[in-house]
Amino acid sequence: MAKQPIRIDFVSDVVCPWCAVGLNSLERALERLDGEVEVELHFQPFELNPAMPAEGEDATSHLVAKYGLTREQLERNRATIRARGADVGFTFGERGRIYNTFDAHRLLHWAGTLGAAGQRALKHALLQAYHGDARDVSDHDVLVAIAAAAGLDGARARAVLASDEFADAVRAQERYFTDRGIHGVPAVILNERHLVSGGQPVAVFEQALRRVAAGDVR
Repeated sequence: MAKQPIRIDFVSDVVCPWCAVGLNSLERALERLDGEVEVELHFQPFELNPAMPAEGEDATSHLVAKYGLTREQLERNRATIRARGADVGFTFGERGRIYNTFDAHRLLHWAGTLGAAGQRALKHALLQAYHGDARDVSDHDVLVAIAAAAGLDGARARAVLASDEFADAVRAQERYFTDRGIHGVPAVILNERHLVSGGQPVAVFEQALRRVAAGDVR
């Protein structure tokens, strides 16, 4: 009898750089396991800055204030992230501002109602748009263009953004995961039980997936 696919809930935010690293690392692990395990990948919402204003904030000032870093420490952290991204095939650009991501999460939720492939394509497109190209992922015109480039219906995406559609569903999912102790991202949850926290190396994701597939974790 064929085994059930491993369910992966990838809890993350669009403006989280470690989420870009973590997703690409996870996907490299899945490539190594091609033919050995089957997975169902679901992207779940998390907002690092739910109170972020519509116009956004200067990224450096925001991060220095939020995490109590010096600018030198922040630059070292950014260099580390760039190096880790390069290791898994993701190139970070200069990100001058940080934006509110609630509407991006509404689009991701909508894409998920259409199928896993479309949601995955949109997630990659959003991460590239912000972290690679420094685009404003709170701007509705930008979001519609990103959705269309990812192969989704641009007119439908615009209609979603112009309404409150999926807002309650996104908030409910955010509460679901924070109520279960998820307060930092990326959080990668296997079969709704096993947590891999952070933008881990490829080998860590590979080992976790192998253990879950083999039933070696409880």
